[in-house]
Amino acid sequence: MAKTAKNATTGSSDLSAKLWAAADALRANMDAAEYKHVVLGLIFLKYISDAFEAKYTQLDGERKQGADPEDPDEYRAVNIFWVPKEARWLLLKANAPQPTIGKTVDDAMEAIERDNPTLKAVLPKDYARPGLDKERLGQLINLVSDIGLGSPADRAKDILGQVYEYFLAQFASAEGKKGGQFYTPSHVVRVLVAMLAPYKGRVYDPCCGSGGMFVQSEKFIEAHAGKIGDISIYGQESNYTTWRLAKMNLALRGIDAQIAHGDTFHNDRHPDLKADYVLANPPFNDSDWRGELLKDDGRWRYGVPPAANANYAWVQHFIYHLAPTGIAGFVLANGSMSSNQSGEGEIRKSIIETDLVDCMVALPGQLFFSTQIPVCLWFIARDKRGQPSSRPSATPLPLGEGSGGEGRFRDRRGETLFIDARKLGTMTDRTHLELTEEDVAKIAGTYHAWRGDEGAGEYVDVAGLCKAATIDEIRAHGYVLTPGRYVGAEAAEDDGEPFDEKMKRLTATLREQQAEAAKLDEAIAKNLRELGYGG
Repeated sequence: MAKTAKNATTGSSDLSAKLWAAADALRANMDAAEYKHVVLGLIFLKYISDAFEAKYTQLDGERKQGADPEDPDEYRAVNIFWVPKEARWLLLKANAPQPTIGKTVDDAMEAIERDNPTLKAVLPKDYARPGLDKERLGQLINLVSDIGLGSPADRAKDILGQVYEYFLAQFASAEGKKGGQFYTPSHVVRVLVAMLAPYKGRVYDPCCGSGGMFVQSEKFIEAHAGKIGDISIYGQESNYTTWRLAKMNLALRGIDAQIAHGDTFHNDRHPDLKADYVLANPPFNDSDWRGELLKDDGRWRYGVPPAANANYAWVQHFIYHLAPTGIAGFVLANGSMSSNQSGEGEIRKSIIETDLVDCMVALPGQLFFSTQIPVCLWFIARDKRGQPSSRPSATPLPLGEGSGGEGRFRDRRGETLFIDARKLGTMTDRTHLELTEEDVAKIAGTYHAWRGDEGAGEYVDVAGLCKAATIDEIRAHGYVLTPGRYVGAEAAEDDGEPFDEKMKRLTATLREQQAEAAKLDEAIAKNLRELGYGG
């Protein structure tokens, strides 16, 4: 029987689950793809109002010192959105029972965008449409009103951030394949972030969906006593509604990011960016990327990717945008590790021979809401030479944390690490598997130990799990990067039964099964004869 994972989804507190159940009950016949904008927009508006009200109360108590709670600059100076009077949550809550509540919410969204330029064209503004049940909208507002009520701004921000992320995951699940396009499960993102350890520098995701890679990067820095703001965030998203979700998701947490809207291949909005870290989950096996229009593109340094599949266009786009010492971690379909169609094998060979492939991780199935296609993680390093440490001497780090971009790496030129993680993970329901924190630590710890990070422990090959292979070994496997080709089989445990006794027991069992099978064959034949079909 499958176990249930602890903390199945980031932010999956009892509060989040109860709120989801209540909000989903209000959905009625509304499609999840449409409903998510209704709910997530309200959660975002509630967060803005909570943070604003906390600061307002503080400023109101400082009037004698010259503070003005109605001065927008007082809020902008501390990275809090200014909320005009017509957009404040108390007004929305007071008007929740009114049939005009839809227009009240739309007016609030318009006012916030008007007074906060960074949110322009981001917030949903279609609450007054006839198809949205206003009674249910009012009930939803009352439901959201209970989130973080009476808490300081930082506490409310944390609760709302958890609820928002939980709802993103639930909507992706409810929408299935279509919904999964905007959401990468947080536990998959945590593997990428834990392995790359983006403490400081430029982080780039050219297909950023709802911004989960960036949120986890900031969480990683916080968890390791880093400083938010030490990383600069750049992203791009082609789907307009998903771009809006990303902008809200990042603004909700006060993350300053340059997120552009547009087609990354045909309108790269960060053309000169050289990133220290690339984290991405591009669309798998995309055949509609119009590659035939980009045959002479300067990004294809290792071969022209086929027009029928964008996998190797993404790989080369990531490499193109890496700084000289940059490292990329990204998700791709398993086929990318072995495909030889339309020149993909030659592109992969060229990338391998250039010694860019740092690590390959095979993941278990059923991780994504959007696809059952088996997936893998690629890690590309521009520079595999040993790097000196810029981190002051400190106590050793627990296995799995590593020292990231700030640590000392050994010279690993000519080597690639293969990790087969297909046996890891825990079922959260009948159709979805999740990597636990222990699984994440095991995968990341193996990588950091092999890479030689300070305090990460000593690396050893483990049959069935990991293998450090040379380029010669990869050549011998025809440039196939599937970890199962390299790690071998896990050693079977010795059960202590002598071989001779075991063979006698197994042979006796086999004879019993053969005799039983003969009886069944005879019974079936007899039944067929009685029905007139006997030989």
